Amino acid sequence: MKWLWLTFFLLIVVLQYRLWVGEGSYAQVWTLQQQIDEQQAANQILADRNSTLDAEVIDLKSGNEAIEERARNHLGMIHKDETFFLIIDEK
Repeated sequence: MKWLWLTFFLLIVVLQYRLWVGEGSYAQVWTLQQQIDEQQAANQILADRNSTLDAEVIDLKSGNEAIEERARNHLGMIHKDETFFLIIDEK
């Protein structure tokens, strides 16, 4: 009878070890869930950026105002009969 109890005890210990420490354990599942949450947050940031870029592409394809705004801001272009003032901050 002692051997039976010892066998059951060892079986419980082995199963508990695998549950808490081994492969597929609670600790491993918890770590993987944290990694999934971090990746989903990073994916959401990238999805937001992609939607902003998509809106910008649609705006550039649909009208000339966006192209003109980019040319003015990034290239310093001006219309005829406009005066360009460059203000230099002396810091």
